[in-house]
Amino acid sequence: MKKNTGIIATVALLVALALICGCTGTTDQTPTVKPVKELSFGYQPSTHQIAYMTAMEKGWWETDLAPYGVESIKEFQFPTGAPEMQAMLAGEIDVAYVGAAPVISALATGLDAKIVAGVQTQGSNLVLRTEIPYESPADLKGLTLATFPPGTIQDTLLRNWLKENGLDPDNDVDIRPMGPGDAITAITAAQVDGVFLPHPAPTIIEVEGNGRSVVASGEMEKNHACCVLVVTGDLIRNHPDLVEEIIKIHINATDYNIAHPDEAAEIFSVKTKWDVETVKKSINEWDGSWTSDPSLIIDSVVDYTTIQSELGYITKPMTRDEIFDTSFYEKVTA
Repeated sequence: MKKNTGIIATVALLVALALICGCTGTTDQTPTVKPVKELSFGYQPSTHQIAYMTAMEKGWWETDLAPYGVESIKEFQFPTGAPEMQAMLAGEIDVAYVGAAPVISALATGLDAKIVAGVQTQGSNLVLRTEIPYESPADLKGLTLATFPPGTIQDTLLRNWLKENGLDPDNDVDIRPMGPGDAITAITAAQVDGVFLPHPAPTIIEVEGNGRSVVASGEMEKNHACCVLVVTGDLIRNHPDLVEEIIKIHINATDYNIAHPDEAAEIFSVKTKWDVETVKKSINEWDGSWTSDPSLIIDSVVDYTTIQSELGYITKPMTRDEIFDTSFYEKVTA
């Protein structure tokens, strides 16, 4: 009996020591993080987001992400940011080039993601049919305007600007949600009086003789944030090295476009089939700027949350930390 008691005591001691040092002999129960073999991107056919297209055209996404286990890049094109964020909420895309406003709406409804870099500021125009007079916002009363769906940058900016100029966006103006293609068709067919769209759509309408730009978005709100780079919470938590490389590629593509605007226009033209000379004209004349630095847009994006709360799109304003994770950008640019 004493011999058995001694054996039991020895075993108990060994088990206790094993638990203390973590050497139980059992298989490690820590979940293994699987490598990301396929990375899905979302983007829109706008000159705002040429950085994505340039990196794809140059092969940077595939080449530079391959060392991190990425074997293929899958892309999804969306007409506006609203369906793009719905796709991200559904887990269909990992990385999004998208307007900041629809990101806010998605985050407010449970999207697990963060803005990790800027993409572009300003760059949209209010375009009216050529025969419609315009001297001030008051002239818009009673008109029908097409713009992107509720919760997008263009919808948020337009409604807020109308309110600031004494117009009720729900009663004084008939605002109709449309993607860029449908909106261009609508103004061409005189089905609407005007459109508020991102470039190159305003230039396309002007070149075709179907309208004229009367207000640039930078006049509505100076240096306002527009498109941003968003990645999922899963990538942030489980693949931080991959997020860093995505941002590096994005920065390189942004800088390349700034240095080579004509080539950027050509890349966009090939991707979208729009006339290259019209695209070049758009890039030369718009009030937009490509930028990857998130610090330049943080205040503007946080301000959007107040506007969207006032419009009833979200229940309350959001904070910087609820929207952004700038640590990756700061690390790669240190």
